[in-house]
Amino acid sequence: MVDYLLRYADRPDAEVRTGHRVDEVRGDGDGEGFEMTLADGSQLAARAVVAATGGFASPNRPALPGLDSFTGTLLRVAQYHDPKPFTGRRVVVVGAGNSAVQVAAELAGHARVSLASRAPVKWFEQRPPGGRDLHFWLNTGLDIAPLGRFQHAPATMAVIDDGRYRAAVAAGAPDRCPMFTTVEGSKVIWPDGLSEKIDTIVLATGYRPDLGYLAPLRALGSQGRPRHRNGLAHAHPGLAFVGLEWQRSLSSASLRGVGRDADRVARRLAALGRP
Repeated sequence: MVDYLLRYADRPDAEVRTGHRVDEVRGDGDGEGFEMTLADGSQLAARAVVAATGGFASPNRPALPGLDSFTGTLLRVAQYHDPKPFTGRRVVVVGAGNSAVQVAAELAGHARVSLASRAPVKWFEQRPPGGRDLHFWLNTGLDIAPLGRFQHAPATMAVIDDGRYRAAVAAGAPDRCPMFTTVEGSKVIWPDGLSEKIDTIVLATGYRPDLGYLAPLRALGSQGRPRHRNGLAHAHPGLAFVGLEWQRSLSSASLRGVGRDADRVARRLAALGRP
């Protein structure tokens, strides 16, 4: 997959610049284009801007009372790499998605682990009846259905499982429990009022787009989410997005679907005279 992506980057007849972070994007004053300021102070001008930084750049930190006061080890799931350093510890993994369940199950072989979430875990069978993998059925057309307009926030995804993770949770390794109500120093308070000392909390609570560089355009809504329809910004002709969750369909944020959205966005920009 890495080799494919490297080859792909060599294909377009375009200048590719890496290591150039964009600090902000502004209108050029004439309404005909945009001006971008980079982290090194240099500037770029363009008739169109496509924000293709996706929706997984900024880890979501849930509003959990007292979390900032936690005196144990607090990790985001992206910081977790190996279960061995947690051997013998008391760990709580927060979340109910694929990453939360898989990390919690792996840790449970080395530590005492609870999977804490506001709602029970939902499951999708990796191979539904018929013997075909779930992604085969999604690729028959379900994942390109234009349902993104109905998703005001990313939907909670079920855990795709071949049976082992569901069995692990059913066996209590990890045990699944309701979300704790607050954190007090090294302890969490569970809904039944009991307090328990915790060594490590792992947050597997999803991600949000990191689009702060578009703030000067006022193109973002609540929680920094872009205002758009099918990838085209509502109030800014020439501004578009690629790679957002549910931008247009279930597969919009995947390698399987992002190309379709990119082609659609490029055609729409060209039709506006914004090549």
